[in-house]
Amino acid sequence: MGRMEVRLGGFGGQGIILMGIILGKAYAIYEGKEATLTQSFGPEARGGACSAQVVLEDTKVLYPYTTKVDVLVVMSQEAYKTYYPKLKDDGILVVEDELVNLEDVKPGQKVYGIPATRFAEEVGRRMVLNIVMLGFLTAVSKIVSREAMRKAVESSVPSGTEELNLKAFDKGYDYGIEKYGE
Repeated sequence: MGRMEVRLGGFGGQGIILMGIILGKAYAIYEGKEATLTQSFGPEARGGACSAQVVLEDTKVLYPYTTKVDVLVVMSQEAYKTYYPKLKDDGILVVEDELVNLEDVKPGQKVYGIPATRFAEEVGRRMVLNIVMLGFLTAVSKIVSREAMRKAVESSVPSGTEELNLKAFDKGYDYGIEKYGE
């Protein structure tokens, strides 16, 4: 695969940083490759801008920051406006489609949308929307195997919430396969 740059963006409280941690863990620990994570967030505990940058490499990561993003996952309109200009012309854009309105998407980009917040509520808790989104990202991008991501989710969420989080992951994954194919 070579170098893959992934940017995750949204509001504080949506679990953006945890998404980055789980993605990096799945790639590095469960697939035996290399990953780095950098993060940024506003001073607010919830509601402020938040992002995570995950750089994935088959071998050593020499530069841990994103410059030209291969995959952009956005869960707020502000994140879309802020980070979209850095998405490659042939990049993958994954959006929470009930929270993000797309404008002027470049023709070579692949766009995938999911109502992750609504699906999280259907699963039982709105707080697992990030895990729904990770399942969906796994299905549509094929960056990491389903098995590696499920193991990373299970080992990263609070004790006692594993079943709920895996259910949320499967909801997002199944929707991605159902809507966009294998």
